[in-house]
Amino acid sequence: MSHTAASLPDDPAALKEMILQLQASLRAHDLLVQSLRMRIARLRRQAFGKGSEKIAREIEQLEFALENLQVAEAEVAPPPEPDSVETAPICSTSDDQGDTEATEKAPRRRPRVSPDTPRERRELDPGDTCPECGGALRLVGEDVSQILEMITARLKLIEVARPKKSCRCCEKMVQCPAPTRRSAGKPSTGRFASPPHPGSLAGPSLLAFILVAKYDDHLPLYRLNEIFARMGADIPDTTLAGWCGGAMRTLAPLVELIRKDVLASDLLHADDTPIRVLDRAKKGELGKGVKEGRIWAYVRDQRPWSGTAPPAVAYHFSPDRKGEHPQKHLGASKGILQADAYAGFRDLYLAEGNGEARFQEAACWAHLRRAFFDVEKETGSEIAREALERIGALYDIEAQINGRSADERHAVRQAHSRPKVKAFKVWAEENLDYISGKSDLAKAFRYALNRWDAFCLFLEDGRVAIDNNPAERAMRPIGIGRKNWLFAGNDAGGETLARAMTLIESAKLSGLDPQAYLADVLARINDHINPRLYELLPWNWKPLPTGDNKIAA
Repeated sequence: MSHTAASLPDDPAALKEMILQLQASLRAHDLLVQSLRMRIARLRRQAFGKGSEKIAREIEQLEFALENLQVAEAEVAPPPEPDSVETAPICSTSDDQGDTEATEKAPRRRPRVSPDTPRERRELDPGDTCPECGGALRLVGEDVSQILEMITARLKLIEVARPKKSCRCCEKMVQCPAPTRRSAGKPSTGRFASPPHPGSLAGPSLLAFILVAKYDDHLPLYRLNEIFARMGADIPDTTLAGWCGGAMRTLAPLVELIRKDVLASDLLHADDTPIRVLDRAKKGELGKGVKEGRIWAYVRDQRPWSGTAPPAVAYHFSPDRKGEHPQKHLGASKGILQADAYAGFRDLYLAEGNGEARFQEAACWAHLRRAFFDVEKETGSEIAREALERIGALYDIEAQINGRSADERHAVRQAHSRPKVKAFKVWAEENLDYISGKSDLAKAFRYALNRWDAFCLFLEDGRVAIDNNPAERAMRPIGIGRKNWLFAGNDAGGETLARAMTLIESAKLSGLDPQAYLADVLARINDHINPRLYELLPWNWKPLPTGDNKIAA
């Protein structure tokens, strides 16, 4: 409802009636917004497992509706009071998006910019003399307001000229060599770094922008073509695809180094998710031109127990979900594996010739909680509700010890969590005698009791998490991407996706801007011999000073 001052009635009673109507409308609007937020928060808590695709689509639709409501409210709201911008490190908040309803009630944050954001000061100086009497003015203070502005991205065509010169004495021709891929062990020559993708026009900053847009922002290449057209360049989709492939071929040694480093950890989180892949063998059969591949994620995250190894993730692609794939990925690994109950991991937990298993299984209490949550939601079961309360008490303890040392975590769990876990088992066994063995509630209890040692491993080792949420968070970008690019072109495209995600998500876990990181690495990687590649790992990376690499400018 929008009115100008001239259109408002002069009758006080009519004005009061209008105010009451507006207040009722605002209350209804606020209730709808709160209802949408609560619904989104609940859906996010169950956004993994059975029916996750349907839940993800519902979350997306609700978020779109909420966004439209907020825009409509802002359109008719009075202008806000002048605000300022906070200066603070900008870190990923994907770990705690919508996990609790309490977050929805927090006061709205002010915009934040990183400390290295460029700043420009513009002074509106009234001059040195008074406009009224002509007297001299003296400074007594100033009022400062802030405007956050965006400098539009633009393409720049760099010409690398190599003048030819001849010696006046011996007539020898002298010319700097063309920037190219150097031989291992030889020093770099010339003022410019070797091109990241020889034979193409794309510089490292452009390639980094394309890779991040495609694999992190999930923009198909035809949309990038439209974006570049607005910048004044027509870059065909096929050219963009060639640049992506060439860049990933250049980055392949670094990807393998990340994978090797992550899988050498003795404590890993693992998960997998499906992606659609075009099946050329069935393209002539109606509705059968697509098959289901898998993306696997192996996460190293020691931050909850203050471990020294940096967080990182290794993604792999496989054309199916056979157990041979994780066994191949983890062929040289051993230790503790935290994952779901997928049968393909089972062989990893079996004793080998020396009588010891390569991996100990750590189960996920979040998976168990979801089983009880579904039962409680569908049936209102008091037993399921009590199970949720018992598991919630364990998570309350975990919240207090997050980030503390493994020894401290172990001590607290022994004192407080172990009695609760023991009581949960006794309670579960008692309830199984009184409920239908075919019910979903009985299945949830048996799921826990049949793998009880795996559910108790977190009590014995302070490094082990109570759940597998780090791996599930690593799957979120794939789920978001599926809604944009729909499918991978072939198995090779699936592996390229896994390689790109390994670089980008590991950079984000190290607190880096993936685009800045990739631009710098692409500019330097051809001048790094294999023994020095470790310098370019996300957790070791240090950018070159501005101006050291002209091509990346």
